[in-house]
Amino acid sequence: MTDAVKIRSNPLSLRAWVLRMAASRRFQAWAARTPIFRRIARAEGAALFDIVAGFVNAQVLRAVVDLRVLQHLQQGPATAAQMGALCDIAPDRMQVLLQAGAGLGLLMRQRDGRFALALRGASLLGVPGLAEMIQHHSALYADLADPVAFLRNDDPTALARFWPYVFGASGAVDPQVTATYSNLMAESQVLVAEDTLRMIDLSGVKRLMDVGGGTGAFLAAVGAAYPALRLDLFDLPVVLHGAGARLGAAGLANRVSLHPGSFRDDPLPLGADAISLVRVLYDHADATVANLLAAVHAALPPKGRLIISEPMSGGAVPDRTTDVYFAVYTLAMQTGRARSAAEIAALMQAAGFVNIRIQKGFRPFVTSVVTGERAGV
Repeated sequence: MTDAVKIRSNPLSLRAWVLRMAASRRFQAWAARTPIFRRIARAEGAALFDIVAGFVNAQVLRAVVDLRVLQHLQQGPATAAQMGALCDIAPDRMQVLLQAGAGLGLLMRQRDGRFALALRGASLLGVPGLAEMIQHHSALYADLADPVAFLRNDDPTALARFWPYVFGASGAVDPQVTATYSNLMAESQVLVAEDTLRMIDLSGVKRLMDVGGGTGAFLAAVGAAYPALRLDLFDLPVVLHGAGARLGAAGLANRVSLHPGSFRDDPLPLGADAISLVRVLYDHADATVANLLAAVHAALPPKGRLIISEPMSGGAVPDRTTDVYFAVYTLAMQTGRARSAAEIAALMQAAGFVNIRIQKGFRPFVTSVVTGERAGV
């Protein structure tokens, strides 16, 4: 049997041959000159460079956000000199930043040399909490300054200090840390709530309890969508401090009951026929998640519903948004991990849930949903 026949009859051998060719500089040069392969070579090269340049792209974005470049350009186009005066940056350096921002599609360069806000930049301004999320990445970048050391060691991280509550801290936390945590979590929940409510129907639910719901951003969205629904919020006392004001401002003061406690140590209140866990599981280790799901199962009545909403790993089909960003982020938090929908479903099944349903979000980087029921008649 010839080598060519062997390759055709063995897909694994064919793939190995393709990978060897792709790694060959001579083959790359030939492919770049050959029309039928040129487009593939160009696309792969651009994708590879996008990965290589990713950190610089993110830092350009951070500078644009920190200097409020997008907000300034909302007032109208400006030159590098004008923007430099507003941001206290030398004009030649501001020119580099603005040109880079235009290269990322956040800004656009006009024919007269001035820079204006682009659609992507305007969209960033319209996403609740995104600017704050970008700014808090300084902690993650510090942890990833030496990525190999980060992977090899289990030293304390800056990101773990940013989110103290995932370790079970409840009282002895700096008030400013509490405020930063609560505000960022609340702002980031807005899109999650919108996408979650597109995927679930709560019309048959009488009482929903959101566990680990912070200051109530998700419940505020649920309350607006379902005016007859009774609402409960369970979270640490220090986190619930700002919930009353937020939910009162949303007109929900008479419909919401606040329950201070820790799901690590305290039983969940009874009475809800549906419980939601929104961006909770991926903050915690498997053992903590298993105990939490068991507690949720115990708190629900027969046929009571569990709703889990968070970004999920692609599992057997790795996803760029969740298996890169969220997987590394939760690793840096040192307590949780990004799980696939199938893994979450298996944990739910082990806790006794049935009729488990997986719904991949139309924006997986925002959230996907897994639902289930407590068995019973």
